[in-house]
Amino acid sequence: MNAPVLEPQFRDHAQQDFARSFGMWVFLSSELLFFGPLLFGYLYLRMHHPEATGMASRHTDMLLGTVNTAVLLTSSFCMALAGHAAQKGNDMRDRRRAARLLALTAALGIVFLAIKGVEWHQEFDEHLFPGAGFHPSDGGNLGTVYGMELFFLLYFAATGLHALHLFIGVSACLWLMRSPRADAVELAGLYWHFVDVVWIFLYPLLYLTLRSGG
Repeated sequence: MNAPVLEPQFRDHAQQDFARSFGMWVFLSSELLFFGPLLFGYLYLRMHHPEATGMASRHTDMLLGTVNTAVLLTSSFCMALAGHAAQKGNDMRDRRRAARLLALTAALGIVFLAIKGVEWHQEFDEHLFPGAGFHPSDGGNLGTVYGMELFFLLYFAATGLHALHLFIGVSACLWLMRSPRADAVELAGLYWHFVDVVWIFLYPLLYLTLRSGG
């Protein structure tokens, strides 16, 4: 079994495993500093511009967003299976299985990014990118247009930040394919599941909120 090397600052593997996992949880907690302000900004927008939020949400592509949600959930399942195979790691067959599952996880992550790229392209074509060219087809009065522009400012910031994190996760999976050590795959899995959970929050907020409203 491909057990991790015991570093000199730890007295045993149990202490090293705890420190490794604790460090990753601290890192993931710090990542909330990126997404937290965006979520608070969304809450402020929804409280002060509910009609504009609903109108802007209807411009997002719910089909592509739903497909991407299914893709990401499937990738998390594959990552969990990769972690299980790496934990077994009794022979070359287990390690090859872990590598294949990591490859599948990375491939699904790339599919997610490709679909998100198509979606962004559609929104650029519809003049929904915040700035001088922002011009929704159903903008209405200036207050509504302002609220819709704020929504898409948060939308592009949140989905762009999420895509960056997912790209890092894909890179980690591809790198680990060479040597899927159990400890490294476990940490990568924690990171991947964090990115998945963030999307689970973003999906209903950006695609479903007040979609049927006026």
